[in-house]
Amino acid sequence: MATFPILMFEPRFKSVIWGGKRIAEFKGLPSQGDNIGESWELSGVPGNESVVSEGLFKGKNLHELLVEHSREIMGERLTERFGDEFPLLVKLIDSADDLSVQVHPDDELAGKRHNCPGKTEMWISIAPEDGAYLYSGLNRVLTPDEYRRRIADNTITECLGKYYPEKDDVFFLPAGRVHSIGKGNFVLEIQETSDITYRIYDYDRRDAQGNPRQLHIEESVDAVDFNDIEGAAPTKIPHGENVQHIIADCAHFTVSSIEVKDQYVLDLEDRDSFTIIVAIDGYAPLIDSDGTVTMLPEGSTALIPASMPGVTIRGNCKVITAYIK
Repeated sequence: MATFPILMFEPRFKSVIWGGKRIAEFKGLPSQGDNIGESWELSGVPGNESVVSEGLFKGKNLHELLVEHSREIMGERLTERFGDEFPLLVKLIDSADDLSVQVHPDDELAGKRHNCPGKTEMWISIAPEDGAYLYSGLNRVLTPDEYRRRIADNTITECLGKYYPEKDDVFFLPAGRVHSIGKGNFVLEIQETSDITYRIYDYDRRDAQGNPRQLHIEESVDAVDFNDIEGAAPTKIPHGENVQHIIADCAHFTVSSIEVKDQYVLDLEDRDSFTIIVAIDGYAPLIDSDGTVTMLPEGSTALIPASMPGVTIRGNCKVITAYIK
C-alpha cells in the first residue's frame, strides 16, 4: 500500500442563532461573524464535505479523494465497511446561548427512516465559562406519555441530568441519550457521520423569519432511551506526559488524549484505519514517516491516512486522536 500524505482541510463555519465568536479566536483566525456556533473540521456529510486546504490534493473534497483513494486513506477493513463514505464528523462548538434539547436515532432507526447512519457522539469540554452547564441523559425513568407532557408544559429539562463541566471533562452520548449544550460552553465533538437530529424542546425560540423552530417530538419517541439514568455523567481526561489515554471506546470510534512533552511517536502500523488528530491546546507539528512536517495549529484537525505507519507529534501540546477499531 502506497504512503499517502497527511491531509489538512478548510473548516466549514456554521452560523446559527445560538452561536458566538470564540471558534475563530481559538483557531487564531479573523472573525467569521457574530453567530458562528460550529466549525465542521472534518466532514463527509453530503453537501458539506471538507475541502483539502494545502498540498498535492488542494481543492479536492473528502468524498472525491475517497472515490479515488479509499484504501490508502481508510484502509482495507474500513473501505469494505464504509465504501467511499467517511464515517466520522469532527466539530468545534461554541454556545453563546442554549442549544435545543435533542436526541439522535441509532443506526437501525436512522437507516429505516432516513437511509443514513444514526448518531453516537462525544463531547470534550475545552473552555467552559463559569456557570456553564450541559444536559446529558435522564435523572429518572420516564414513560413516553410523561415525556410528551413534560415537553408540552416546558418542564422537560427538570427530568434531565444537569452537569457543570470543567476543562477536559468528557461526555459520551450514545444514540438515544437526550442531551443539550447550555450557554457558555466550548467543546470538541466527535460523532458518526450523520446530520439527523430530533429537536425535542427549544425554549419557544423563533427563527430569523419569526417562525417557531421545528420540533420532532413524535419522531423522537422511538429514538429516546427512557431508561437512560446511568452512565451520563462526565469522565475526566487523565493527566500524564507522553501517554496515550483512551477516553472513549465504542463500535463507532476510539478516542484518546495525548499530552505531548517535546515529542511523542504515534505508532499506527497495525490499525488499518485512518487516524484523526486535533490540537486542543498548543501547536503540534506532525512529522510523517517520510520526514515531511505538517503544521497543526491549535484548533486545527489533521487526517492521517491508514497507509502511514506512524507519525511523530512535536512540541508541548495536547492532542485528541480518533480512529475506528
